[in-house]
Amino acid sequence: MIEVTNLIKQYGNHTAVNCLSFQVKPGEVLGLVGPNGAGKTTSLRCLAGIIPFSSGNVTLAGINLATDPVAAKRELAFFPDEPRLFDYLTVRQHMTFTARIYGVINPDKLITSLLEELEILDKADQLPGQLSRGMKQKLVIACGLLHSPKIMFFDEPLTGLDPLGIRKMKDSIMRRAQAGATIVLSSHLLNLLEEVCTNVLILKKGEKIADGTLAEVSARYSAGESNVSLEEIFIRATGGTEN
Repeated sequence: MIEVTNLIKQYGNHTAVNCLSFQVKPGEVLGLVGPNGAGKTTSLRCLAGIIPFSSGNVTLAGINLATDPVAAKRELAFFPDEPRLFDYLTVRQHMTFTARIYGVINPDKLITSLLEELEILDKADQLPGQLSRGMKQKLVIACGLLHSPKIMFFDEPLTGLDPLGIRKMKDSIMRRAQAGATIVLSSHLLNLLEEVCTNVLILKKGEKIADGTLAEVSARYSAGESNVSLEEIFIRATGGTEN
């Protein structure tokens, strides 16, 4: 479970995230949406322990991120929008190296299984420079899944993937949620979030303006209409468009 209470992130006199509180339970997929500059990436990086937050409390799988950051980080995986890889390690070497870091025992079968699932097994002996943008993103995701994280943060993870790759990634995310993972997914692809997410959190200027199940948030902004899309909900809630 993810529990966030009064999270604040400040850069000097600028408050990027202000008094953010929410929960995500095991098996839930939270769609994090908001205009550019709303604080989505900053929030995710704070929750993942990549950057420190100014005040508040974050608990991941029952572990306080501030007091026991190493233990908390072992329970999570953070998937950024920009893949960062080692130039001189092949795909399989990236996986093996990551497995050693996380202490994954006998990882060979798992490595092969993940590479097959993400359809990059045929690239196992290639270097990052030989991979497309989408293939690099798949490798980053495969590395992040190696230690079977209980909590997953996806920050625009589908950039560079073709339509089939997006569909397969959606299925992969849903399978892991059904297996009990707790997932936060930030994406400008609102139709994808509508298909995958059980809950939605809308940010604007660093503050929460809506939070709840898709049905609850839809009811709040539907004005009695039926079948209102997440895109329309977003526009009504923020007074603008996603990008």
